[in-house]
Amino acid sequence: MVSSFERMVAWRYLRSKKAEGFVSVITAFAFAGIMLGVATLIIVMSVMNGFRAELFGRILGLNGHMNVYSLQGPLMDYGYLKDKVSNVNGVEMVVPMIEAQALASKDGVSTGLVVRGITWEDFMNRSTLREGVKEGSIERYSGAGVAIGNVLAEKLRLTVGDDFVITSPKVKSTPFGSMPRQRTYNVAVIFDVGMYEYNSSFVFMPLDSAQKFFEYSGSVSGLEVFLNKPDEIDYVRAAVARSIEGMAGVYDWRDTNQSFFNALQVERNVMFLILTLIIVVAAFNIISSMIMLVKDKGQDIAILRTVGASRSSMMRIFMLTGASIGVAGTVVGSILGIAFALNIETIRQWLEGLTGTELFADEIYFLSQLPAQVEWHEVAAVVFMALFLSVLATFYPAWRASRLDPVEALRYE
Repeated sequence: MVSSFERMVAWRYLRSKKAEGFVSVITAFAFAGIMLGVATLIIVMSVMNGFRAELFGRILGLNGHMNVYSLQGPLMDYGYLKDKVSNVNGVEMVVPMIEAQALASKDGVSTGLVVRGITWEDFMNRSTLREGVKEGSIERYSGAGVAIGNVLAEKLRLTVGDDFVITSPKVKSTPFGSMPRQRTYNVAVIFDVGMYEYNSSFVFMPLDSAQKFFEYSGSVSGLEVFLNKPDEIDYVRAAVARSIEGMAGVYDWRDTNQSFFNALQVERNVMFLILTLIIVVAAFNIISSMIMLVKDKGQDIAILRTVGASRSSMMRIFMLTGASIGVAGTVVGSILGIAFALNIETIRQWLEGLTGTELFADEIYFLSQLPAQVEWHEVAAVVFMALFLSVLATFYPAWRASRLDPVEALRYE
């Protein structure tokens, strides 16, 4: 336990005099280092958590957790397979779909895109799509009415009600030879799902229209399977594979996106280690400032020892002095980091308006907003680590102060 006397002496040592100005400067740098280190670590980890969660949610909101596909050619008799997969425990929804590449053009402007054919009901059942509608009416999503991303609409200078041409890579025979298949479609919906990739290159088309255009007569390119509990994907995947009995293949989102999420996890771990070094450097500043304080207060220590202060009491005084710097820096840094992370999108917009530059380009980072997700157990881990390093940094200077010989300190006084 720390006595009131020890707390009083530690507090007096924290308030330096003019003669100890250099010690005070080093102490201020140690405080600032720990504060900035803790704040930066919380902000960066929150942004990376938010980035991963946002990408994960949007990718799986637009794509199934699993896909059932034909081992060769189009998936025939997909209604039967859909019923079989729908009866598997843990499956929430099964969506027949057609996905193909095509070319969109309007008034001489062309761009490649991905056409995905799904029914109106399946379009409505996807909250990411339904809530992402910015212009137009979902009721017009039928026949020649399609849904396009807002970035794609800007590229082709399209608004709701405009027509544009989609060209398929498949060709058809005509009296003039083989010609690519083309058809004019009307913009029924313009959406913004918050991901640049989908906003710039995806067109959603009614399933029957996609079957006619891409010549999938009575077939689809695959079935998207959505689960009630994505964490049980291994169990459900095995059950789905058993239910279709080799009539089709099965793969899940990890087969196509696992390397991407692994890269995010590696980057997150490396950033954590690098930013932790800021706190370590600040802890070394505490060590240097405390060593200088012990050297400067040698006479005071000798007098305190002479009047009866024990070695353990001196050690507690200097540990309390050094730890106070770390605790104060950690508390202020935590408050600053959490406040910054919770308001990071507002701060980003303010900085962009102030500097006139684009700090977070959605075509580079895939997302249209800067996400942040504060994980409180990670905040607690950062705070604990900073406090542990701050206290650890005080051991050696405090031990030096406790081992100081009063006779030697007062010999030449």
